[in-house]
Amino acid sequence: MNKVMTRTQRRPGTRPPGRQDTRRPGGAPPRAPGGGAPRTAPAGSPPPSPPRTTPDGTRQGPAPQPRPTDVFADRLLAVLSGQRPVHCMLRHTAGRAYDELAWLAERGRLRTRGSRPVVRDIGYYVPRPGAIEAFARIGAGDQIRAMAFRLEQGPDLRWRCTAVELGGPRMPRSADDG
Repeated sequence: MNKVMTRTQRRPGTRPPGRQDTRRPGGAPPRAPGGGAPRTAPAGSPPPSPPRTTPDGTRQGPAPQPRPTDVFADRLLAVLSGQRPVHCMLRHTAGRAYDELAWLAERGRLRTRGSRPVVRDIGYYVPRPGAIEAFARIGAGDQIRAMAFRLEQGPDLRWRCTAVELGGPRMPRSADDG
């Protein structure tokens, strides 16, 4: 089974972990072994990202990219809670998903008067390469809600949301959907 949980659950009211490295940036950059003149990038190229270091001073590669499930859960939550307009998801959806999203956002099921809803944790299942079925637990104050969505990778290798559901009634199908 390919189910995976991607976010760890924090207790409400706790803060995220703070910075571990107390050193301040600055000073001379470390020299490459072998000496010689420093290499420069060709004109017009973006500046290289600085290497990350761990608290013990060892170097790491570039920062990892966020998973598509994390990105889409945050995007969908922003729309469904009224923080962003529905049309900001137009290029990130395919098929019926935009209509479902607009229908759900219109009903405002994730809008709250008190605390802003947040993604508590995310899990996903990979039914085949290029498709992900994901769920997210959404917390707003004392309430927990569920959100499910499906992502499919297009021929351009971009992920698009193809279905969205929240707990409760589903969008009615029209007669021409068959």
